[in-house]
Amino acid sequence: MRQASVERTTKETQIKTRVDLDGQGTYHVSTGIGFLDHMLEQLSRHSLIDLDLEAKGDLHIDNHHTTEDSGIAIGEAVAKALGDRKGITRYGDAMIPMDETLVRVAIDLSNRPYLVWRVSLPRDKLGTMDTELFKEWFQAFAQAAGATLHVEVLYGENTHHMVEACFKGLARALRQALTLDPRKADAVPSTKGVLGGSL
Repeated sequence: MRQASVERTTKETQIKTRVDLDGQGTYHVSTGIGFLDHMLEQLSRHSLIDLDLEAKGDLHIDNHHTTEDSGIAIGEAVAKALGDRKGITRYGDAMIPMDETLVRVAIDLSNRPYLVWRVSLPRDKLGTMDTELFKEWFQAFAQAAGATLHVEVLYGENTHHMVEACFKGLARALRQALTLDPRKADAVPSTKGVLGGSL
């Protein structure tokens, strides 16, 4: 069973999360940030990862810590659920259209964290959320999950559409990458025999 739970407690946030990589895309998400909740629900629904997440953070200061730490917690849970990553497809990619917007996302569950973020957002805020924080979420997720992650908005005008397509793109690419390959279910997908470390 590829399931994992993570609890993360700091002076800034208290987060509990649980994932089931082989779920149905059901979710119960509460961060106190409406737009972030909406994006994490999209992540769950389109990746088919069941996601439970409850976060309490210092929102009286701003949304930064809660956003970043939720990315860390979900990433850690995904990494924990993947274990030694034996049998996974490893790579995934997605092209996501959303009205006038087109986004490309590619992921390698390599256990070598890296983020390429080619996203320029027209607006500074969506609801109460600073749009610069979306990069922080993706960076935190990639680092904690051990993922090489490339996210690029090829074109778009509406900030909401652009951000939502990024999360949906991650979801679909992740869904592909963590799928078990029945032809190599007993092997780590690397000539090194392990994932991580140097190239």
